[in-house]
Amino acid sequence: MPESPPPRLDEIDVQLLDLLQHDAGRTLHDFGEQVGLSPSAVQRRIARYRKDGLISRQVAVLDPHRFGPTVLAAVLVTLDQESFEHHRAFAERTRSHPQVQQCYRVAGPWDYVVVLAARSMRDCGRLGDRLFKADDNIRRYETLVVFDTIKAGLALPLPASQPTRPQDRRP
Repeated sequence: MPESPPPRLDEIDVQLLDLLQHDAGRTLHDFGEQVGLSPSAVQRRIARYRKDGLISRQVAVLDPHRFGPTVLAAVLVTLDQESFEHHRAFAERTRSHPQVQQCYRVAGPWDYVVVLAARSMRDCGRLGDRLFKADDNIRRYETLVVFDTIKAGLALPLPASQPTRPQDRRP
């Protein structure tokens, strides 16, 4: 299925999407004050972003330090045999574990980067054994324990706004 073209975004769209990426829990009134729109106009734009697939979901980001010790680890993984089926199986297995926070298929000497969150070093080791050591198709994996989080986020860089043409304006 071909990708749809990127949506036309005006300056307000870019500002609003940036604000939403950093704190979607703010009120419509607060967003409106920031971008110069009424709360109802902000709500219509947000509904359009959802309809257009620009916003895929909204989540609450929990502070891991408020729940006691948390061990984060980045795991570099190389598969032994590569096929669509082998990659699909690996992706399904990582998606099914709630301790897998992120998983990226990458280019270079490694096939995947997997980010794990565990309650302790022991739990992290056991999780690594279940996910990687027990898999006969994993040639090699290397676990990098995170000492300190310098920056964590999901905000994407947004394109510059595009000038609107009279025929593109919405009523």
